[in-house]
Amino acid sequence: MLKIKKILCPVDFSDFSAKAYDYAQSLARHYGATLLLQHVIQPMTATYPYYAFPDMVNEAFWHLDSTAEKKLDEFLAEHQAEGIQTERVVHNGMVTDCILEFAKKEGADMIVMGTHGRQGFDRLTMGSVTEKVLRKAACPVLVVRKPAHNFVRPSDTNETVRLQKILLCTDFSDHSSRAFSYALSLAMEYNADLHILHVLEDMPAAENLQAAIADCAARLEGLVSEDDRNWCKAHSAVRIGKPYQQILQMAVDLDADLVVMGVRGRNAVDLALFGSTTHRVIQIGSSPVLAVHT
Repeated sequence: MLKIKKILCPVDFSDFSAKAYDYAQSLARHYGATLLLQHVIQPMTATYPYYAFPDMVNEAFWHLDSTAEKKLDEFLAEHQAEGIQTERVVHNGMVTDCILEFAKKEGADMIVMGTHGRQGFDRLTMGSVTEKVLRKAACPVLVVRKPAHNFVRPSDTNETVRLQKILLCTDFSDHSSRAFSYALSLAMEYNADLHILHVLEDMPAAENLQAAIADCAARLEGLVSEDDRNWCKAHSAVRIGKPYQQILQMAVDLDADLVVMGVRGRNAVDLALFGSTTHRVIQIGSSPVLAVHT
């Protein structure tokens, strides 16, 4: 049984991080997890290391802690749901390093964070902090990209977010197997529909295509046991084409609340590409994406 005991949610007080916090709270409620709310103050000297700053600037930085703590209190007052055990912390330093170090120190089981979905260069890089955390985190990372992608059910007063349709993408590898365990657990916790997708990119010859599709469909059906099907509705699909394009299209077709994907190991090649399919789905798509490392 999958256990999620600690969830880390870094916030910068933007709408993006507020939406991520909604997801983090919902997950914390379902898994009975402690929610770690973190804000990082990055010094000016770290952002612009080649400039000399007057003493008054440096002194002002060291007084930001109390301001940040006050803003965290205000953030909690506005967004906190009842019944969630939350611990808030303020750290000073490089944002990415502080997030990764705190996640490691606390043994976080998941990181939930928002990312700015702007146009141009920022759209391609996803926001440097989020991308670096995705590359280097040892635990799964849930990225909530657009605050407009809203799955809150107003009728549920105790639920900030209700996952109803979860899309799992699998290529039948070990890293997909680990992602499957998260997707299945989430589907069971939320009593959600679990849609499992495999994309055939390297198509066999025409005479073998139907056989290949049938084989993949049978493997997808076999992933979910009969007992598991008592807790969630499982559906499977095989599509043909570029994986990231088919994943994005199916997420749109389903109006998926969450996409779950496995990410290969963090060797040099994978750090450079970050698993091009996962990277593109996060870059381009509007659904939140849970990236699960092997």
